[in-house]
Amino acid sequence: MIAAVVAGGGAAGALQSAFVYLAAAVLMVPVAKRLGLGSVLGYLVAGVLIGPAALDLVGDAAQVMGFAEFGVVVMLFLIGLELQPRVLWTMRKDVLGLGGLQVAVTAGLVFGIATALGLAWREAVAVGLILALSSTAIALQSLAEKGLSDAPAGRRSFAVLLFQDIAVIPILALLPLLATASGDGAEAAAESAISGLPAYQQALAVLGAIALVIAGGKLLIGPMLRVIAATHLRELFVAAALLIVVGISLAMGLVGLSPALGTFLAGVVLADSEYRHELEGDLEPFKGLLLGLFFITVGASIDFGLVADMPLAIVGLVLGLMALKALVLQGLGLAWGVRAPARATLSLILAQAGEFGFVLVATSLSLGIFAGETGQLLVVVIALSMALTPLALVFDDRVLQPRLARVENECMGEAEAPPAGRRAPVLVAGFRRYGQTAGRLLMANGFDVTVLDLDPSVVSVLRDHGLPVYFGDATRAELLESAGAEHVEVLVVATSEPARSLEIVESVRRHFPKIRIVSRAYDTRHAHALRGAGVDRTVCDVNGGGLALGRAALEELGFHPYRAERAVRRFRRHEDETQAMLFEAYGDAGRTTRVARSRTLDLGRLLEADVEDDSLVRDGAWSTTLEAQAARD
Repeated sequence: MIAAVVAGGGAAGALQSAFVYLAAAVLMVPVAKRLGLGSVLGYLVAGVLIGPAALDLVGDAAQVMGFAEFGVVVMLFLIGLELQPRVLWTMRKDVLGLGGLQVAVTAGLVFGIATALGLAWREAVAVGLILALSSTAIALQSLAEKGLSDAPAGRRSFAVLLFQDIAVIPILALLPLLATASGDGAEAAAESAISGLPAYQQALAVLGAIALVIAGGKLLIGPMLRVIAATHLRELFVAAALLIVVGISLAMGLVGLSPALGTFLAGVVLADSEYRHELEGDLEPFKGLLLGLFFITVGASIDFGLVADMPLAIVGLVLGLMALKALVLQGLGLAWGVRAPARATLSLILAQAGEFGFVLVATSLSLGIFAGETGQLLVVVIALSMALTPLALVFDDRVLQPRLARVENECMGEAEAPPAGRRAPVLVAGFRRYGQTAGRLLMANGFDVTVLDLDPSVVSVLRDHGLPVYFGDATRAELLESAGAEHVEVLVVATSEPARSLEIVESVRRHFPKIRIVSRAYDTRHAHALRGAGVDRTVCDVNGGGLALGRAALEELGFHPYRAERAVRRFRRHEDETQAMLFEAYGDAGRTTRVARSRTLDLGRLLEADVEDDSLVRDGAWSTTLEAQAARD
């Protein structure tokens, strides 16, 4: 792809094209966001402006579409990573029922309309299947921007989109069976390794390639990631993530399959891997940038010449398609018990055609299922429906939702409650000796604990014990967000490296300022640095274990357990106050010395005044050592 761009205009030409795309995005997306239209519409408008229909700054947008579609490929891989078997099982009713009926009913209605308009039944079947799909990229991006991903509409939309993405597999296998000839578009399509085979053999090859991706994910990718994780080199893990996506994309291309389909399957296979969250974090920046480029190229690829030749027909087809899909989703949402506000959002956010439509149109043309004119018309309808979706969501926000506000509270009823296990109140970063002790204490007292750790062996053991654990770097905002940091009350930083704990605290304070942080400190200097970074409470290694040791010694010296515990608590409280005063004096050596001396004298007087209560000696609730008991007897 890059070679083609460079060949067309050299390195300078490639840099110029990159500058134009980036400048268009930087200029238009903030404007669209400021107007409340969302980033997707900003990208689409930017593409229209720099495309052949307006300024014509980048020439044929099809030249960069292949590279831009890599964003969709990465996105489908990340979606696949989210599909753990237990998640799929809990969503089975929505995925198979709601999603399956949406595809079947929409495809059937489009088939009937296409047949009425004069298309042959083979063409009508292909058109129905193509237009039944929606845009995963636009829908998920818009839901995330509006904060609706975990809302009823967001969860139902995700379920429908998930079924659609899975449905692409049998659709791609079915299309060769609809082929009758090489067709007008065959010479324009890229040749694959199986293009010369009979239709039924191509279908078998497609299914075989899918099986190989699944088997490879289980037998090769998992062990490879385990070896790479043991190196603790983040850049190597990023390289491995890209290698997986690019490698599967190339393999799918060899057999004429969509790269996005292959990476989606690989993501599903790796969904149970302990490294899926690290993969998500590594690929997230690539997904966002490349998806933006994809939306720009969609805008630039709209054939406004065809629109000008037959405006009423195209407008009618686009609006008719969106209205049809919205009505189908309204009916299904009503049958599924989705409340009115969520049903409106669900209907509008999935009313467009999807990016997989471009792939299926190209495949259908290469197989000769329909003529080139039909393919061009479908591409325009798909692109325009995608471009209109952000506007439809603005209409939903500003018109429909206010009118449906009277039933909004019903949408948050028990049937629409967020899935269990998504609101753990405590995160523990680092689960060695200190983290294990703190975590076990919290769990014993009824708190849900989620663990973050970079050690593959620790992650593996915790997963075997059924604990929620995320492999990855706790300084990364994406990993913290995946672990539910937005809903966390307290973060316990128990890592053994002082510099790393500071980095974690600084990252959490920057991205999640409301979380209260309790951190292990190596020594007093480290504790002061942590407090300066925003930690709410520190526990010094020199105090924690030392105080427990001192308490045991006091008991052996004849102290009643209650008195020993009271002495430890007085010492700890006094030490906390002292550390606060020393923190204020930090950097002033003279003042620090004076504070330390004064507090030491205060501590001695405080403990001397703490006289034991004889009544507690006879309290059987406190265990005592044999020596202490003998001394009292």
